[in-house]
Amino acid sequence: MSMNTPMPEARVGARERRGERRRALTEDAIFERIVAAIFDHRLSPGTKLGEERLAAIFGVSRARIRRVLPRLAHEGVVTIEPNRGAFVAEPTVQETRDVFEARRLIEPAIVARVVSHPERRAIVARLRQHVAAERRARASGDTRSIVRLSGEFHMLLAALAGNVVFERTMRELATRTCLAIALYDKPSVPSCLAEEHVGIVDALAAADAARATRLMVQHLDHVEANLDLAQTEVTPVDLETALA
Repeated sequence: MSMNTPMPEARVGARERRGERRRALTEDAIFERIVAAIFDHRLSPGTKLGEERLAAIFGVSRARIRRVLPRLAHEGVVTIEPNRGAFVAEPTVQETRDVFEARRLIEPAIVARVVSHPERRAIVARLRQHVAAERRARASGDTRSIVRLSGEFHMLLAALAGNVVFERTMRELATRTCLAIALYDKPSVPSCLAEEHVGIVDALAAADAARATRLMVQHLDHVEANLDLAQTEVTPVDLETALA
């Protein structure tokens, strides 16, 4: 064996290291993991997102984390403060009201598009499956799934409507809404009722655009009204646990 030929153990180790690099999370995957943790309320508003800590959690370089954080800031779910770093965004009362105003303009257009969609029946069937999952989560008391599925209903509706701009905008608005709910939710009041989703789906099934639009606006009004916009205390979370 040549002196320059790696020992078998060295070759195995090198292959493992190359495999680890290949398996390293992409920027998109890290972005999605952080957004999902915010969406599930595993990451609270105000949580510090330290570059070094995130790099260790995800097993990537700090440079990769530095490229992800501005993307999250662009989505409005992270704020980057000079000399302090990145934090999960804490929407103000006015920003929260702005989000709901935008949703009351956009979501009626989404449901109207679904009513006129040639695949409306298939869309309704998919939405009914989702609502059934919401009901199961509530019946089992699975709080994390309740939160996730409630928000995903609105993103799914936008995705099925077949307009990529609606879909992208709804994703951002839904995530910002999750942050607002995490900050201002009244613990004793459900923020997003699955039964109201059922009513919207029933109106879509009947191809009743006027009723679907009215129910969607009422639903958004109820979600906003169920927020205590004077309440700002947030329970601190462990970053590694939230992103596991």
